[in-house]
Amino acid sequence: MPQIAQILETYASQFFWLLIVFGLIYFGIARAMLPKVEATVEARSRKIADDLAAAERARAAATGAEEAWHKQVDEARAVAQGEIASAKAKGAADAANQVAKANAKLAEQAAASEASIADARSKALASIGDVAAEAAQDMVAKLAGLKVSTADAVKAAREALANG
Repeated sequence: MPQIAQILETYASQFFWLLIVFGLIYFGIARAMLPKVEATVEARSRKIADDLAAAERARAAATGAEEAWHKQVDEARAVAQGEIASAKAKGAADAANQVAKANAKLAEQAAASEASIADARSKALASIGDVAAEAAQDMVAKLAGLKVSTADAVKAAREALANG
């Protein structure tokens, strides 16, 4: 069969050229395209690593800023609590001062009232003899029908109050 013999001769040269073309393509890709692909992959890896490092730095900065903020809030809270305490102390002192002033005023009014009562009592006690003398004169006049002098009535009332 001549066709089979011819196929081997034809295919052998085609196989040869096929291997040469594939070899050129393989080495062309390996030499020309592979370095570009590797460079792209390496650049991408480097970019990812840089982005991760930047993200880590940003996270650290954010953590530091948060800690500084917490510190400022704590300091502000402490200052506010100190001001509240001083305001409470001042308010308590003002209230105590006002209470002391009110107590002093009330004590002064009580002393004035006691003096007024004592004065009224002494006036009442002083005038009780006159009232008793007048009452005695009226009783003697109504009961006995006699007139007693004012001096005698006062003298009798004072003796009765003194013995009393």
